[in-house]
Amino acid sequence: MARILIVEDDESVRAFTARAIAAGGHEVETAEDGDLGLESIRSADGGYDLVLSDIRMPAMDGIEMAKRAASEFPGLRILLMTGYAEQRERAADLADIIIDVVPKPFTLNEIRTEVQRALQ
Repeated sequence: MARILIVEDDESVRAFTARAIAAGGHEVETAEDGDLGLESIRSADGGYDLVLSDIRMPAMDGIEMAKRAASEFPGLRILLMTGYAEQRERAADLADIIIDVVPKPFTLNEIRTEVQRALQ
């Protein structure tokens, strides 16, 4: 069982993703934007097995959150997700700090598979 933080501003996507991952036996916590996500990561002293974050969010986006989290907690596993091609391109230079970018929309099985791959 892994401890996973989901950072997503869209409540329906956040709830769907959290349920999908929790159903796989993982402990799931959520945050509504990058600021709150980074705050959760800091409060947990980087103690997540995986951070799954949307890229495009108000306040702090997922790319900035990933950069800050990785600088404070090297080795933290980060998986980004987006429904926008230009956001996926923005994440291309983050290969050293993120595992991959999952395209949205995704199915229950697709997100579970991506999470399992990221945890290996």
